[in-house]
This record gives sequence, structure tokens and C-alpha cells, in this order.
Amino acid sequence: MTKKQLEESVAYLKNKGFDRPEIGIVLGTGLGQLVNEIEHPIEAHYNHIPFFPLATVEFHTGKLIYGTIAGKKVVVMQGRFHLYEGYDFLDVTYPIRVMHLLGIQKLLISNAAGAINLSFKKGDIMLIEDHINLQGGSPLAFKNVAEFGDRFADMSAPYDKDMNDRLKAIAEKEGVSIKKGVYVSVVGPQLETRAEYRMLKILGADAVGMSTVPEVIVANHLRLPIAAVSVLTDECDPDDLKPVDIEEIIKIASATEPKMIQLFKALIEEL
Repeated sequence: MTKKQLEESVAYLKNKGFDRPEIGIVLGTGLGQLVNEIEHPIEAHYNHIPFFPLATVEFHTGKLIYGTIAGKKVVVMQGRFHLYEGYDFLDVTYPIRVMHLLGIQKLLISNAAGAINLSFKKGDIMLIEDHINLQGGSPLAFKNVAEFGDRFADMSAPYDKDMNDRLKAIAEKEGVSIKKGVYVSVVGPQLETRAEYRMLKILGADAVGMSTVPEVIVANHLRLPIAAVSVLTDECDPDDLKPVDIEEIIKIASATEPKMIQLFKALIEEL
């Protein structure tokens, strides 16, 4: 990744009408309905944006959409990239750097995750307050990282307290139940064994997924405030573990998504 490549990606998008978005949004697996809220949308398919990776997962449609939500200019990633698709950390986080150069001041992230905390249930929304990186690498571990920011990025408070507090207050006001917890990110694509779920619980994780952490690391590197939520799509009880049903996971994500949209829209309005 070079600055010249990023500049070419940004120039292409500006040319299409992506004009100084204020907020960037990353939508997770089965969580694409927020795009229906975008007014005056302009779309750019990933395979047309210079140097952008291509989306390969069938649940991700693979485009950047620019427009307005609640009166704010937004750029939305409909479809993200994962290590389990064969991408590297620089591919996975390339769009975050592009959105930052376009001008975003805040970043909102969503994902679908499994509930390790057994007091959480499928269909719950969890506000991520901290995370554990078990993906075996870092999106900042490359030679010329110093050209893009401090090599040793501070991660003492990776999620923005102000945005998290606002989301909690909005949830209370709107009558949406919201959990709070620690998200652990693994490589995947296989799901965890019973022994692995027990290990993750001992480590202090409340939910597990295969995304989000690389993007959050890069956003912190760029000093970009972030709020992230997990839609909990399955319960990971090692003493009563059922075989995974991906279709059911997508179904639960879609059914819970309106609550997430309600929270994100209200937050965007406030920012």
C-alpha cells in the first residue's frame, strides 16, 4: 500500500461525487439494510475503485455508497473484507484509510457475532467497549507504516466514550435493550470448538467474531473516533453446543438489524 494508491482511490470517488462525507459506516454480515435509509445515493462498486480489494463473501454485496442519513453526509461500506477470504490486513483495512482521506470525522462499525457471555441471547445487540485481537497479526505491521501515522498506536481506549455514552442514552430513550461487552476477533472461517469457547470466556470475551478489530486498530492509528456494535446471532454454550446454521445466523442478523439502524440513525442525527 502506498500513498499514491490511496490518492488514486480517493480521486476516483471524488470524481463520482463523494463530497466530504462526515461519517463512515461499515456494515457486517447480514446487516445491509441500513443502505435503504440513504438519501440521494451514489454507488461505487469495489471492483471499479482503483486498488480496492474485491468482495467475495456471498452475504456482502461489495460497494461503497455515498449520500445523506439524518441530514449528515455518510459513506457506507456495504460488504467488508475478512482475513478468512484470503485477504491480508492491509486489504481488510484499505477502505478505512480511503474513507478517512475522503474526510470522515467519525466511524460506525457493525458485525454479526456469537454470544460467549451466556446471559446474552441471540437477537441481542452488544455495544463493544473493548476487544481482544486473536487474529495473529496487525494492520500496522508493515515497513512504511510511519508514513501514515505513529508506528506504536495507542489502544488504551479504542472505542470512543462519547459516542458509546450517546448510544447507551439513545437505546434507553428508544426502549432498545443494549448489552455492553468485550469482542474477541478470530481468523475463521471455521467456527469454534467447545474447548475454544471455554478459552475465550476465560480470556474475558463476551462475543466472538471474525472482523472489526483490524478496522478499529487502523481507525485508532488515524485518530478517528469509533463506535461499534455486534448483533448477536448465536449462543456459544460449550455445554450445549448445536451445529452452526449459517442461514439462521443471517436470518437473525436481518431480524435484529432494524434496532441497530434505529440506534445508528439517532446517533448520526446527534453527531
